[in-house]
Amino acid sequence: MTHSHRDITELLTQHGLAPRRAFGQNFVSDPNTVRRIARMANVGPNDHVVEIGAGLGSLTLALAETGARITAIEIDHGIAPVLRDVVKDLPNVSVVVGDALELDWNEIIPPGSKAVVVANLPYNVATPLVADLLDAIPQISRFVVMVQKEVALRLASSVGSSDYGAISVKVAYWATARVLGDVPPSVFIPRPKVTSSIIEITRRETPAVGPDIAPQQLFKVIRTGFGQRRKMLRRSLAAIATPENFALAGVSPEARPEELDVHQWGRLANEIQKNQRS
Repeated sequence: MTHSHRDITELLTQHGLAPRRAFGQNFVSDPNTVRRIARMANVGPNDHVVEIGAGLGSLTLALAETGARITAIEIDHGIAPVLRDVVKDLPNVSVVVGDALELDWNEIIPPGSKAVVVANLPYNVATPLVADLLDAIPQISRFVVMVQKEVALRLASSVGSSDYGAISVKVAYWATARVLGDVPPSVFIPRPKVTSSIIEITRRETPAVGPDIAPQQLFKVIRTGFGQRRKMLRRSLAAIATPENFALAGVSPEARPEELDVHQWGRLANEIQKNQRS
């Protein structure tokens, strides 16, 4: 049984709580929405699911119905006891209190194991959280997360799109991504001013760019290029890239950053790296 709008309101009132803007809290109050996310996650009894920002447990309850083992992370020390009470009779759910950006993820998902992140991510941390977890926690094989629609478009966009940016290339390096659908503001308490989207990010077996270039070096070059996205690359990368680098990489120096896919960025960063070593 998942939470209704009335359930959320009563839990908040009963415990003297209110959504905290500092934590980007917007609680899902529609059972159909959380069950929809659980279906899209396609998890079952053999899966470990990590939910970030579990709140009052709306999505947690829907995920628990799948039979998967759920680790529900909640940063708010006021909300966490209520969440624990909500799931106390569910043997497949455990609650971790802490900031997902600071937790030891190797304790949550031991190296060598796999997990799926399924969450209604707080708007204010969604992008850095996804980026950090892609970079550092290879045990996460997949994300099915709800985020602000414009964030979803940036994470999943492809070369040439107006939404395409440095984070799009980072996601493409580690994974494939697709937007699964939209969620209206009306299903949240409080009601946000924007539409949300559900996005699936599936980690690649190996990164899109080969081992010749370290990820940190690649992402540094990408950030530099997108830091002045309206300029041609020969200008925005003038301090680190030579005409020969562009020629050897097969990249036009007159191109702008949004015109390069992850493979072109990889070739260019590799040539820049060679140049810096010589």
